[in-house]
Amino acid sequence: MKRSRIGFGVIAMAAAGALVLTSCSSSNEGDKGEGTATGGGIISVNITEPQKGLIPADTTEVGGGKVVDALWEGLVYYDADGQTQMGVAESIELNDDGLWEVKLRDDAVFSDGTPVLAKNFVDAWNYAANPANVLGNQTFFADIAGFSEADDKEAMEGLVVVDDHTFTIDATPDFADRLGYSAYYPLPDVAFEDMDAFGQNPIGNGLYKLDGDNAWKHDVELNLVKNDTYVGPREVANDGLHMKVYASLDAAYTDLEAGNLDVLDQIPDTAFDVFQDTLGDRAVFQGGALLTTLTISENLEHFKGEEGKLRRAALSMAIDRDELIDVIFNGTNIPATDFTSPVVDGYTDKLKGAEKLKFNADEAKKLWAEADEISPFEGSIEVATNSDGPHQVWIEAVANQWNQNLGVESAPKLYPTFPAFLDDREQDVVGGPFRAGWQGDYPGAYNYLYPLYATGSSSNHGFYANPEFDKLLKEGVEATDHEETVKKFHEAQEILLEDLPSIPLWYQGTTGGWSESVDNVTFGWNSVPIFNEITKK
Repeated sequence: MKRSRIGFGVIAMAAAGALVLTSCSSSNEGDKGEGTATGGGIISVNITEPQKGLIPADTTEVGGGKVVDALWEGLVYYDADGQTQMGVAESIELNDDGLWEVKLRDDAVFSDGTPVLAKNFVDAWNYAANPANVLGNQTFFADIAGFSEADDKEAMEGLVVVDDHTFTIDATPDFADRLGYSAYYPLPDVAFEDMDAFGQNPIGNGLYKLDGDNAWKHDVELNLVKNDTYVGPREVANDGLHMKVYASLDAAYTDLEAGNLDVLDQIPDTAFDVFQDTLGDRAVFQGGALLTTLTISENLEHFKGEEGKLRRAALSMAIDRDELIDVIFNGTNIPATDFTSPVVDGYTDKLKGAEKLKFNADEAKKLWAEADEISPFEGSIEVATNSDGPHQVWIEAVANQWNQNLGVESAPKLYPTFPAFLDDREQDVVGGPFRAGWQGDYPGAYNYLYPLYATGSSSNHGFYANPEFDKLLKEGVEATDHEETVKKFHEAQEILLEDLPSIPLWYQGTTGGWSESVDNVTFGWNSVPIFNEITKK
């Protein structure tokens, strides 16, 4: 059944500098730590093979992220609506010295029984921020006093352990908004003995733990069981998760229909027309926090300077987003108008330069010709993606549109696996435009801008650098007035629209489904199922 384009509701976020987090009562009060499974059973879910070891501050992709989020609990977590709830933290408040003061619960433990203490957070953050350790999420600590990518130091002066259950953070006014992201999870002391080995068999403090030493069978599955040592505010309504690695979403969808998979968190494009009819009330179709883009490295010939700006704008305007969304995605996505998401605070569709994100074949040809006057383009353009995901069809369609609308020879460049694709992106050897995008780590616009586009940032795989953009981001994140923060972020995005380090395509709707064997399936603000609430019939 074809649906009209999905509508997104905005999740209201706390004004920057105004956040005070404290424990609050809930229906679980008085029953913490019981974690009684009401439905029992193991829930089977789909994932992609994690790119790296399961170290929270080194996990930057969705497959590994699902596992890490199941194994750990941070100071806070985000509920299904994107609202912040207390996790290991009892309170997070600005003290009289203008520092974030974090007080921990005194009953939190890792799955091996060792206590979760203030030093476990501080040591993990200092390790992640140290450039000698080369972790993917290093720049998430850039707003803590004493951070420097250039210095090989063991500790940031902005992190101070006060006592076993208290530490302070000297950071920006909005810093507490981010603390549910996995980069900020704690690590037990044993992790620092051999971090590589730890990443293959990690010990977390979350709702689940690995089911034995051989729980991770690479490229096949990960098996998790309920963590009986967890004493936090949430409950686990099942016995564990069987996380199955699939070579394609089509194979996963076939398993879902056959009852061999309980929960699928993304419908393949081949089933968009039928999945709601097929699954009925077991289908999900809602707003999400995913933005799909095409990124072009700043280091590529013909895509630098003024010539590069002209070519990037031409490529963007030669893409008919509406046609692709209607034909391929059956109206389940929305054409992008900015670099964030409609579900985060500060979203707008009125940025200066947003006309570059609209289809205009004549203008695209004109801009490409102007670029050729600077330096003639010869050869073809390969558009890269991984073939073990759901993206090959629309990548082929984009290449065809560039052929037709620009007269530039273009074709897909397919990688066999997502990890192999990510490796080449990080090493800057893809050689052309590549599929990219962002699924929110926490519900804030800064999360869509800093990691992807700030100079030297962790997920800046286009190697973009613009000092004015960096300056506006810094001013925005340090502003204590919320409206000023939003204004600065809008100005920063207008610089991105001028330079187009990435070409925003569409906001991806959340599509998914579940089998007749499970109940209580909810997809969160970030399009990921709330695994711990799922029950087996």
